[in-house]
Amino acid sequence: MTGEALWSDQLRKVYESRGAPPVEALRGVSLEVHRGERVALLGRNGAGKTTFLKIASTLLRPSSGRIEIFGEDVDLRPDRVRPYIAVVPQEGKPFFHLTPREQVYTYLRARGLARETARARTESAIEQMGLESVADRLAITLSGGQRQRTMVATVIATEAPLLFLDEPSIGMDPFARRDVWDSLRELTRKGSTLLLTTHYLDEAEVLSDRLYIVEGGRVLVHGTAEELKRSVGGTLKVTLQGPGLVVEEFQGFGHCVSDGSALTVIVDPQRLAELLQIAVRRQLTAGVGPVTLEEAFLRVVGRSINAE
Repeated sequence: MTGEALWSDQLRKVYESRGAPPVEALRGVSLEVHRGERVALLGRNGAGKTTFLKIASTLLRPSSGRIEIFGEDVDLRPDRVRPYIAVVPQEGKPFFHLTPREQVYTYLRARGLARETARARTESAIEQMGLESVADRLAITLSGGQRQRTMVATVIATEAPLLFLDEPSIGMDPFARRDVWDSLRELTRKGSTLLLTTHYLDEAEVLSDRLYIVEGGRVLVHGTAEELKRSVGGTLKVTLQGPGLVVEEFQGFGHCVSDGSALTVIVDPQRLAELLQIAVRRQLTAGVGPVTLEEAFLRVVGRSINAE
């Protein structure tokens, strides 16, 4: 294997259908993922994250641009790319007539792993995902969260050089999500590279070495979570609400973002008391906390990650 784990340059995808205007899902996406990294594509639903992963995993062809995995052109040589990757697709489900143990083992054997290796990795992945108690139940009888854990177990068991995870913890409870995070960290310690899409800000911050914020099919900004948080321009956020809210009164304190009926102000600690005095005078409710990735997302995109 040569080259970066993943590299794309001006990748575009346009969906065309008869009788409807074309939809440009990707508008020139350029990014790179270094070997051994965990990189997150962070964005709202419909931002283009899943389309990018489908192209990178050879399931879709791009309209234009170039994408390579370990030096191989994904569009021109998909058969040479596929042995390097494994995918957890969004809304993917295990085969309903298989148990989690059978699902993982069968997938590994289909990829060419020897029986003993496949058995050992299956048991390890089942344990990592906390599926021991349901490992021999048919997938059709499992909850949504258990099915998603089965899909993640199937992919992490491959120990493929490059793993694509599209919303890997969707539908899981908080404890299962942390099990997934721990397993993904362990994979990179073993040498795998991860590219995940998520609209969970905490997941992006906890898991990613670097992240790309995607909106409208474009990469708007990239960097570490700390770099993006520092770019907001302050260390505290104040969220204000109430009928007496006059946005102009707070614009001099720092970066302001209106989101519905609330105003978020990024402020330095030395000016906090002054801002709160105005809030009290206006009879506003005020919440104070540290700047998070959510404020960085608001600054870049201009709206909440959950906004439609």
